Amino acid sequence: MLDERKLAVLRAVVEDYVSTNEPVGSKALAERHNLGVSPATVRNDMAVLEEQGYITQPHTSAGRVPTDKGYRLFVDRLSQIKPLSAAERRAIETFLAGAVDLDDVVTRTVRLLAQLTRQVAVVQYPSLVRSTVRHVELVPLAERRIMLVMITNTGRVEQRVVDLPDVVDDGQVAHLRAVLNASLDGCRLGRVAEQVAELPERLPEPDRPMATAVLSVLLETLVDRHEEKIVFAGAANLAGDFSVGLREVLEALEEQVVLMRLLGEANDPSALTVRIGSENPYSGLRGTSIVAAGYGSGDNELARLGVLGPTRMDYPVTMGAVRAVARYVGQILAGS
Repeated sequence: MLDERKLAVLRAVVEDYVSTNEPVGSKALAERHNLGVSPATVRNDMAVLEEQGYITQPHTSAGRVPTDKGYRLFVDRLSQIKPLSAAERRAIETFLAGAVDLDDVVTRTVRLLAQLTRQVAVVQYPSLVRSTVRHVELVPLAERRIMLVMITNTGRVEQRVVDLPDVVDDGQVAHLRAVLNASLDGCRLGRVAEQVAELPERLPEPDRPMATAVLSVLLETLVDRHEEKIVFAGAANLAGDFSVGLREVLEALEEQVVLMRLLGEANDPSALTVRIGSENPYSGLRGTSIVAAGYGSGDNELARLGVLGPTRMDYPVTMGAVRAVARYVGQILAGS
């Protein structure tokens, strides 16, 4: 267990290396940080940190750089995640609030995160499985054709044309619309099938063929659109941080399944999580860290977002930005 002085030295090594991208020496640490001890003492503390695996010397006669173990202790012992300024918070809220639909929210979010952190931003679309039905609309198009529109609590809109076996009038359509909304309002999409299983039998005989056709298309829509989708932005931000290994990182970014697992691997999906270097199970990402958080809250957890960058990232700033953006996105979608 490290004492507070050695923890202070480790923090200083991490902060200087993140800032300069140069190995850090004991003399420079003593000059730049108010550690309250001599360079010789700092040098001894760095030797202990190196012996215990928290820092390493990349080249003979060079200074030290943090290891994955050192970054992990630094993150775990952070006393404060750097909060955004009031101006930054207002700018985020205004920018995201201007979105016109779910696609726009996701596009704005991924761009915003990339700009705030100077890393690669990754945003997972709200899963239909986690969403709930907000409203079902049936719009007559012709005597035997109607438009089915389903709106979820995340602002996602699914629409399909339904061909009916018989001619129906506006009254029948209105009745089925009312029954569907009474049955499905607030229903998790994963439970829609069981919720409507016996619905046709509860309707008058003349309305049952229409209800069966509509429900068949509704369930097909849920099956067709259950896939998870992830978007990312800011890959160019990696160019200055990877002299080697950039190709492997870019290949990993192209693999939706890899990103999905990285965002989703957390004991508490809504918590802010940090996965550092060798903690990533994918060899192409061993030189990177992932900072992720869920947006939405509690039972309304919708999906996850985060950033990917080199292990030499500004963790307090990155963690603060991810947490703030996740909160604002959740609020906007909850109110949409």
